[in-house]
Amino acid sequence: MTEPIDKKELKMKIKEILEDILPHVQKPITYTGNEVNAVHKNLENIVIRYAMAFPDTYEVGMSHLGIKILYALLNEEEDIWCERVFAPWIDMEAKMRSAQLPLYTLESTTPLKEMDFIGFTLQYEMSYTNILNMLDLAQIPLLCEEREESDPIVMAGGPCAYNPEPLADFIDIFVIGEAEESLPEIMEKYRNHKKNGGSKKDFFQSLTDLEGVYVPAFYDVQYHSDGTIAGWTSTNNAPFPVKKRFIHDMEHVYYPDRFVVPYAKTIHDRVNLEVFRGCGRGCRFCQAGIIYRPTREKSVDCVMKDAENILKSTGYDEVTLSSLSTGDYTGVEKAVQELLKTYDEVGINLPSLRIDSLSVDLLEDIQKVRKTGITLAPEAGTQRLRDVINKGVTEADLISTVTAAFEKGWGHIKLYFVIGLPTETEEDLDGIADLAEKVIDAYFQTNKELRNRRVQLVISTACLVPKPFTPFQWMGQDTVETFNDKQNYLKKRIKNRKITYNWHDATLSYYEAVFARGDRRLGKVLLEAHRLGCKFDSWAEVFDDKKWQRALEQSEIHPDFYAHRERDTEENLPWDIIDVGVSKEFLISEWQKSLSGEHTPYCKEKCSACGIADFAKGYKCHEQYHRI
Repeated sequence: MTEPIDKKELKMKIKEILEDILPHVQKPITYTGNEVNAVHKNLENIVIRYAMAFPDTYEVGMSHLGIKILYALLNEEEDIWCERVFAPWIDMEAKMRSAQLPLYTLESTTPLKEMDFIGFTLQYEMSYTNILNMLDLAQIPLLCEEREESDPIVMAGGPCAYNPEPLADFIDIFVIGEAEESLPEIMEKYRNHKKNGGSKKDFFQSLTDLEGVYVPAFYDVQYHSDGTIAGWTSTNNAPFPVKKRFIHDMEHVYYPDRFVVPYAKTIHDRVNLEVFRGCGRGCRFCQAGIIYRPTREKSVDCVMKDAENILKSTGYDEVTLSSLSTGDYTGVEKAVQELLKTYDEVGINLPSLRIDSLSVDLLEDIQKVRKTGITLAPEAGTQRLRDVINKGVTEADLISTVTAAFEKGWGHIKLYFVIGLPTETEEDLDGIADLAEKVIDAYFQTNKELRNRRVQLVISTACLVPKPFTPFQWMGQDTVETFNDKQNYLKKRIKNRKITYNWHDATLSYYEAVFARGDRRLGKVLLEAHRLGCKFDSWAEVFDDKKWQRALEQSEIHPDFYAHRERDTEENLPWDIIDVGVSKEFLISEWQKSLSGEHTPYCKEKCSACGIADFAKGYKCHEQYHRI
């Protein structure tokens, strides 16, 4: 029998292997750690080892604000060492498997198998196979039921956790909602568990009194003969449904005073300043607008304090005011002016701007040096369809905004649309092409001298994926063939050489829809897809539809049941096990109003009784708008 290798010897071996293989892979710096502000601790003082895991590349994961917040938050505790781990790219994985190198944390090159917790952030359904692949690379059993007491506890949170069921076989604990309060509470429970002893099940049992914690093993699902859900049985005093957690007061919530500064270029390589959470606009296709309710703002003073701390500790020269709809931030103009006055050499980005809230003058102030372009999201080509989705903007709003931008010297505009919306017709597709032409016309009508200058208009269409907890959760998604037909139709309709048309892969959107509204039975599909080699499914150069088709066939799962089937509003849905605070009655009402094109007002203007105020025990949404 082979003697087990000493942990210190294993770490030395890992470093030796890395020295040998890193010169032969792309972006080796992303596998080494030791960046500015990375946290290193003395293990003698550590009680809990936590691996913050992102199931995609370093460049993608290090752009995610949630990881930055929770990484810093956990490391504030003296006895917790939170480290990071990302999915290695194809070339690095091949080298690791060849050298029998287990997946390790960046800070200390500790094998993941030695950690107490591995916490995955779930941002996108098509990253699920990466979760299984990372556990496999770490030599950790994929199925919860096959893990031993010595194996790490596997956690997950993020927007996809609001329907946890497709991953229920692989994740021990889901954190539902915002984790700044619940994650430290879980860690405190674990401290007591380590002190007092007992099994993992005992620890999981201790979590049943925490709001926002879902342990799948404590719930059984029953099904009707037609495949729909008959009901649930909870055991071990587990709550039903599980209520999400959210931060009531953004003014005093934990926010880091420093971020890890990557050596490699990341997707969003700048300071993220969170200005508010939630959104009260009520776009009916938007999951984030529902699950992150209520809207909660920070004061401008709070934002400026965050800016001062992070700019000083990171050396960044660019700032993003981050939210779901930054133009709706009550203090947006004041915040921009304060930042410009205080930091004259720092660039400012305003993402997520709505057409009707866009201040071109504001953008003029922050882009005096270089006009990088404006991105707007009409979402639909006709007013009728914009009313269906409750977008609340008009063609006049769009033309007015782009005209003002053209007058200020902008010549690069991007417009985002969604195809496959309910009640969509050919006329609505024509509306996309017609609207694009009207934007080009507005450019030349603004100033006839511009006729010989170059204008760039990029039109992008995404395929609608009906998501849980939206009014569209009951509808059937368009088929791949229908999406392709609509995309081909638009390719023929958009003939102007000044307009570039981009579109999303319909097949990928189909699988996203399957897992977005899936149940526990999809676990065996994920296992089979992993066995067949599926990984990095959101990357076009890696995604393999044939492997997915084989996985579904061999699992005897019919994906159309999840993607294309229209549900009755009385049906039990897999995610009904979670309570996000917005009532099903409100969502049904919004679904019915969408079919008649009836408008629901912006939360700032009038409360539509979505249920979040009652859920939040008297929380007064409108008080958030008076502190700026």
